[in-house]
Amino acid sequence: MEGESLKKSLEEAINKSPKRNFGESVDIAVNLKDVDLSNPKNRINEEIILPNGRGRKVKIGLISGNEMASKAKGSADKVISAEELDKMSDSKRATKKMVNDIDFFIAEVALMPRVGKILGGIMGPRGKMPRPVPANVDPVPIINNLRRTVKARSKERPVVHVQIGTKDMEIEKITQNGLEVLKRIESKLEKGEDNIRTIYVKTTMGPAVKVEVK
Repeated sequence: MEGESLKKSLEEAINKSPKRNFGESVDIAVNLKDVDLSNPKNRINEEIILPNGRGRKVKIGLISGNEMASKAKGSADKVISAEELDKMSDSKRATKKMVNDIDFFIAEVALMPRVGKILGGIMGPRGKMPRPVPANVDPVPIINNLRRTVKARSKERPVVHVQIGTKDMEIEKITQNGLEVLKRIESKLEKGEDNIRTIYVKTTMGPAVKVEVK
């Protein structure tokens, strides 16, 4: 898709969204065509770092031993020790609430088998299985990147919904985020832009606005 033309069309679509008296998220919806999504290999499942962040606080959970937890102090929103992890199977309701409340998880590699056994049934369907991190790696840069990360997933339906910002962000920054998402999705499609049927922009309460692509 042509860069400047697409950028202008995306900016116009974002501008058409009516202003509200509360903070709204801005999403982009990419409708696919001629993609066999019954084959899991053809589905979109990407983590994309937005150049300008998501415009809202993104919560990160860390599952680790004491040393990594100490490094992440003040960075992670929730730190779960090995001992706490073992107890989570006893309180499934509270565990589900915690998993729903956290956007991304990372976990020390050595704990991943236990995470899979104890939390796999809760995290897996929600797309929140942790990113494994070796014990000697500083988790802080990973946490900082995840705060600017969104997930693009198509599953079985030919549409990908991704948040690209919030309405109180500058239009230019939302547009840059949208272009990055579109670039990544297009790069994962066998025929690139020819596999994209339509693109829409939508705020939380606003109507879907079509992005005119020439």
